[in-house]
Amino acid sequence: MSEGPIARWPALDDVRIAVDAWTRPFWDACAQHRLTVQRCVECGRMRMPPTPFCPGCRAQACDWPQLSGRGAIYSFTVVATAVTARHAEHVPYVPALIEFPDAPGVRLVSNVVDAPIADIRIGAQVEVAWQDRDDGLSAPRFRLGG
Repeated sequence: MSEGPIARWPALDDVRIAVDAWTRPFWDACAQHRLTVQRCVECGRMRMPPTPFCPGCRAQACDWPQLSGRGAIYSFTVVATAVTARHAEHVPYVPALIEFPDAPGVRLVSNVVDAPIADIRIGAQVEVAWQDRDDGLSAPRFRLGG
């Protein structure tokens, strides 16, 4: 592993997570530390974020298969400057798009955490880690490895 700054966990307590009829199954699974995505029962297309209609066939029926939690970094950036003084302890942090071999076409916006910044690269393998909140919600984050 490289030396240098480590990707920190982002501030989560002041983030408003919108939970509605279409996103509730995702957030309920996250609260149980299970990663899942919406899948159309008609055509099998997986999608994230959840939507009322399948963008492929327009069907509404869906299910929520559990994923392995392993993926790869599709894209990322490093945020090294805090927007407010309150967020200074959370930089640097690394927002990333994560792809999953068991969910073709899905890319989840999340963060890479607990990794030297110099080791984070496109295509790097990652595994889910969970960031729990006091209100019972949990957000998927990703560590290098997997």
